[in-house]
Amino acid sequence: MITITEPAQDYLAELLKKQDSDGIGIRVFILDPGTPKAETCISFCRPGEEKEDDQRKEYPQFHAWIENRSIPFLNEAVVDYAKDTMGGQLTIKAPNSRLPKITAESPIEDQINYVLYNEINPSLASHGGVVTLEDLVDDTIAILKFGGGCQGCGMVDVTLKEGVEKTLMDKVPGLTAVRDVTDHTNKDNAYFK
Repeated sequence: MITITEPAQDYLAELLKKQDSDGIGIRVFILDPGTPKAETCISFCRPGEEKEDDQRKEYPQFHAWIENRSIPFLNEAVVDYAKDTMGGQLTIKAPNSRLPKITAESPIEDQINYVLYNEINPSLASHGGVVTLEDLVDDTIAILKFGGGCQGCGMVDVTLKEGVEKTLMDKVPGLTAVRDVTDHTNKDNAYFK
């Protein structure tokens, strides 16, 4: 899973002491995992702020809560701290945060993002377009938003039905529907007007 080096542990322990809160630890999670926008985060976690399915990991000077959904994306991740002339810098390297190893057991949201970013968006990029997952309703309905050359494009219905929806339905078991919430009245960047 994730490795927190000894210098990083010492640095984090010092930060936690300054919080003057009994039982405070850290929480590690990834925003937008499995997408090019993925961002690995570490935050303070006071007692009761952890999520029900977070996994607790003990370190000599503190404990960490690891977001369960982020665990596959944190494989081989390293948190390190290096002192320098300006004080020092905490670094987080998570090589699997953007392109995870997706399995049939992965959450449906991760499976959808994987297909969007690895199969669908490369095709749309030739027209300057992109599609993102905005929401997942009842774990079965993908709510998508088109951008770039796809927003306002005259062919977006064909792209949605014949390309995006068909690919997602074939590749993501359990997905029952795909919906578009894009405002297509803005045709400024549309590839086909």
